[in-house]
Amino acid sequence: MDSYRKTAIIVGVLFITATVTALLSIVSLGSTLDDPGYLTDVSANENQVITAVILWLILAVSVMGIGVMMFPILKKDNESLALGYVGFRLIETILIIVASLSLLSLLTLSQEYVAGTLDASYYQPLGTSLLALQNWSFGIGTMIFLGLGGLPLYYLLYQSRLVPRWLSVWGIIGAALILLYGLVSLFGPDPGFLAMPIFAQEMVFAVWLIVKGFNPSAIAS
Repeated sequence: MDSYRKTAIIVGVLFITATVTALLSIVSLGSTLDDPGYLTDVSANENQVITAVILWLILAVSVMGIGVMMFPILKKDNESLALGYVGFRLIETILIIVASLSLLSLLTLSQEYVAGTLDASYYQPLGTSLLALQNWSFGIGTMIFLGLGGLPLYYLLYQSRLVPRWLSVWGIIGAALILLYGLVSLFGPDPGFLAMPIFAQEMVFAVWLIVKGFNPSAIAS
């Protein structure tokens, strides 16, 4: 099996892993962080919170792995854009890790709050700050920088014809929509439907890489 084929399979598996872990983390947390009594709920749902953190860390490794594996292939077409793609994936990874650490810190705070070791007035401001840091880090990482990274990735794939152009165009549209989703959600309501195209595209893209791999004629040229 040549190196391009191996890379395609690994990247496909990593894309599936990233998407699945992101979705499972949402299921694991449920409404734990949405309730006004989250300081009590987080401690009461300790296992679900820890599970979500583990899933986020797997997500972070998968995201960075995709960037590292794709760089040698993308740089053959445009090294500057390929470096930009890896940079966006690195920032996304860091933000996901920051969100994970914030959530773990919130869990510790919640446990101390329930234990009543300090006056309740000490906990609310700190809890609000940690929750905001977790929300902003994860949201910006998995939406804005996901979109920013997707644009050079699918543009380079479109140019190189390593995958069918319809799949690259779908990726460009999906990346633009998830970027718009991230920007809109920072200042207004949550337009969740904007995230659906990129999630669907990434699954199709991943399966294509695993089953078909990169276009042999494009590699040869």
